Amino acid sequence: MSRTAIRGSNATTIASSIENALHSGTLGGGQRLPAIRELAKTLRVSPVTVAAAYRLLRTRGLAAGDGRRGTALRVQAHLAAMPAEVRNPDKGRGLIDLATGNPDPTLLPSIGPAIQALDPNTRLYDGSLDVLALVAFAAGEFAADGVAAGPVAVTSGSLDAIERLLLESVRPGDRVAVEDPTFPALLDLLGFLGLVAVPVSVDDEGARPESLERVLAPRVPAVVLSLRAQNPTGAAISERRAADLVRVLRQRPQALLVEIDDSAAVSGSPLVTLTGGREHWAVVRSTSKWLGPDLRVAVTTGDAVTIARLQRRQVVNVRWVSHLLQNLTLALWSDPSSGRLLARAAEVYAERRHALIDALAVRDIHAHGRSGFNVWIPVREETATVQALAERGWAVAAGERFRLKSPPAIRVTTSALLPEEARRLAGDLAAAIRPRATALA
Repeated sequence: MSRTAIRGSNATTIASSIENALHSGTLGGGQRLPAIRELAKTLRVSPVTVAAAYRLLRTRGLAAGDGRRGTALRVQAHLAAMPAEVRNPDKGRGLIDLATGNPDPTLLPSIGPAIQALDPNTRLYDGSLDVLALVAFAAGEFAADGVAAGPVAVTSGSLDAIERLLLESVRPGDRVAVEDPTFPALLDLLGFLGLVAVPVSVDDEGARPESLERVLAPRVPAVVLSLRAQNPTGAAISERRAADLVRVLRQRPQALLVEIDDSAAVSGSPLVTLTGGREHWAVVRSTSKWLGPDLRVAVTTGDAVTIARLQRRQVVNVRWVSHLLQNLTLALWSDPSSGRLLARAAEVYAERRHALIDALAVRDIHAHGRSGFNVWIPVREETATVQALAERGWAVAAGERFRLKSPPAIRVTTSALLPEEARRLAGDLAAAIRPRATALA
């Protein structure tokens, strides 16, 4: 690390110099900051001052503590993990994008007719914050999936809901149990809230009970888990696994359990919830993966106290989600033609996901992808693998942004990957990860 980029005589100026260096590129995400006493000696300030500066960086979501290993700068954007040709397609040779996690546009309901049918009347400040018809429809969908009846709130996407839920249940410095790996936006959110992500290992059936039991303690007031189509591994909680997890969670009856169900309609897997009998719980369902990423609407159900807390925090901030968006979500979600399209999308996504997993298996490459449209492939070296695939025309996501302590891997989004392309990708990946073996042969 270039220590010349770090300067200042108090916590604020030291933190600002590191922040400026991070944004200018002088320092990079993933780099470790100097030890507190070492930097204090260099800057001729008190170690208490440097420690305060590092706390400021953690509060701003720019750094993360790693126990005895010190403090490291956080990677600042999802785009940082993407090849340059994907971030700037006009400046590169143009890669097949399997990195950004988008659904297949051809499998999304058409928004045009639904927009034209919307009520154009302007919503004023009085009246209900949520569109009652959407709330009622969402409640019915939750009930059909076996989620206990509870009040429903509407938020601007799942992360908006998760942030408000956590802010009412945890305090800066608290530990929150999350899957490892998990989606980068959740790790970013926890960092910005000053929370510590505690990793829970995952297999194809979801979070592992013994791993959750190891981290569950009085200092873990919240647990965030995915029900199905887990990003990035595609894990889906089975009935057998759910029974084991429920037994573990009973050890912390006061902890808030937040379940994420972002790919519900197209996950290709039934929903299995852990919320039965819990005092504080919430199930968050975003519509972005199956109605369209630009439709930033999520519905959340839970116990009455938890949902009331979410709505109180919402009222003092954004007040409500646009009724135009809420009515558009209702129109698309409740349309029978959309239901048929989404059922077809779930089948197509499953076919494409399995096509890649099967093609990799033929080449003795093990991959994970039980549901959804992401496949998680363990590799020895992420960066080298991503670069090697880019040279062959593929853009995939390095696993570093998703991982806490789990082994290296890459994430491949298969939503638009045709079977013949899957076979070619599998061959290219085999060549990329086994160059030495090929040369020896």
